Amino acid sequence: MSTHIGAQPGQVAPVVLMPGDPLRARWIAETFLEDAQCYTEVRGMLGYTGTWQGQRVSVQGSGMGQPSLAIYVTELFRDYGVETVIRVGSCGALTERVAMRDVVIASGACTDSSMNRIAFHGLDYAPVADFGLLRGAVERAEALDSAHHVGLILSSDSFYPARPELVSGMVEYGVLAVEMEASALYTLAAKHGRRALAVCTVSDHIVTGEETTAREREKTFGTMVEIALGAAFSPR
Repeated sequence: MSTHIGAQPGQVAPVVLMPGDPLRARWIAETFLEDAQCYTEVRGMLGYTGTWQGQRVSVQGSGMGQPSLAIYVTELFRDYGVETVIRVGSCGALTERVAMRDVVIASGACTDSSMNRIAFHGLDYAPVADFGLLRGAVERAEALDSAHHVGLILSSDSFYPARPELVSGMVEYGVLAVEMEASALYTLAAKHGRRALAVCTVSDHIVTGEETTAREREKTFGTMVEIALGAAFSPR
């Protein structure tokens, strides 16, 4: 039993979908999984295990930000033998090439966090997605005919950045959207030899000022979940 998850051995499936919002975790479990059972309510960070097309799947909330996600992902990999974690979260579009509710499949994650600089003694580690998951997600998105983009995202430590103008330089180098977790996820997957991917729905647009409501972010981002599930169980 881990400190922050508290599930019993065997309660967590090898494949975990990970939204930041624990209420979205509950919605995903109730909407997409059969016979979903809650295995944790510790600190309100809900986790469920059920089946999708006969395959065991868990859904675990991570909270907001890389430090919070790192706690849950480390325990999933270390204490529960999880093989695959796919983040299913929201992101903010940084370019007009990306529209509201488009899905962004992150091939890699830039960051302003110091977590990797500390771990790598000042060197800039480049966290990337598992290629098999990435390929599976793109194939699933194409099959669903959903509006999607594949490329870099920015994992920021600040939802309200002190110097938002710095992000414009990232956009010039192809960064599509900003969120707060993927860089830590990809780095931890590499450390533990596991598979990871981030599939995010555009919930707000930094350029146009458009945004979704809290309820929409909790309960209407189903396409990214379908993409994530298809990727998790696509042939390797």
